[in-house]
Amino acid sequence: MKRLAPALALFFAFAAVSLAQPAAAAYPERPVKLIVPWAAGGDTDAIFRPFGIQLQKHLGVTVVVANVTGASGTKGAREAKAAPPDGYTIYAMHDYIHLTYYTGVANVKFSDFDPICSVSSTPAILTASPKTPWKTWQEFLADAKKRPGQITAAVTLGSTSHIFPALVERAAGIKFKYVSYEGLAPRMNALLGGHVDLGESNLTQKGKVQAGQLKFLAIATEKRSPEAPNVPTLKEVGLNIVYDVTRGLVVPKKTPEAVQAKLEAACKKAAAEAKFAADMALQGTEVRLLDRKGYAAYLKKTDDLSLNKTKELGLFKAPKN
Repeated sequence: MKRLAPALALFFAFAAVSLAQPAAAAYPERPVKLIVPWAAGGDTDAIFRPFGIQLQKHLGVTVVVANVTGASGTKGAREAKAAPPDGYTIYAMHDYIHLTYYTGVANVKFSDFDPICSVSSTPAILTASPKTPWKTWQEFLADAKKRPGQITAAVTLGSTSHIFPALVERAAGIKFKYVSYEGLAPRMNALLGGHVDLGESNLTQKGKVQAGQLKFLAIATEKRSPEAPNVPTLKEVGLNIVYDVTRGLVVPKKTPEAVQAKLEAACKKAAAEAKFAADMALQGTEVRLLDRKGYAAYLKKTDDLSLNKTKELGLFKAPKN
């Protein structure tokens, strides 16, 4: 009997490994759910829908986009975090995840997930309503200095659309009055309708600027964009601000390594598709592929920066967990 015990233990261990390996090897066998934490039609949705089409091409199964909105993007994050770690739920993350955590909006953080890849980078532009009197950055700045706390800015509290104008505010020595909206679409509607004075947008709004429906005041890039050559950079007007939103895919913690590797491989192939690059150009966005290791390093660096920025801007609140 004593001789049989080690043999039985070895048998069961081998059987457990054998059962686990086919499950990972067979992945994926059914549709994969891609949770997008913002409303349909918004920037994040407009990036991940075309990416989902390319991803399913290389995964070999349908990728279903599910818009799970609310709580500044954190309702979707909570659902993704609680999902089974089997590779059938993936999450469309962007830099907001650090900000909502450090501003006390939510207790979900980037390290609750395992990174798969980053896919895109979108530069921010300080954008004005057509009803505002300013034609240039200089006119805007002079008015803002005369009327501290009176110029309204549309934001989603605790997200990138909040941090970006807050950085401008601090660097320029001015003060805005923030008005909160849940996601990009209602923020843009408020801006287009003249219900607020300012907001964050990107190059997707170039057509509306050309039509006189919006005004680009300054872009947060190192150099002027060839897509909007007449728009000065914030660096040009004296503010040392370069700011973009990076988006990528993550999965719940403890997702099997083999499953993560398959998702990463499909992600790399999807991001390399010419059609995806063309779709991103229409969104004022660059393809920015980072693999699991690269995206993990980026997320850690961005998390450290976000902690420092929220403290500098007086927005930090102790995390709830």
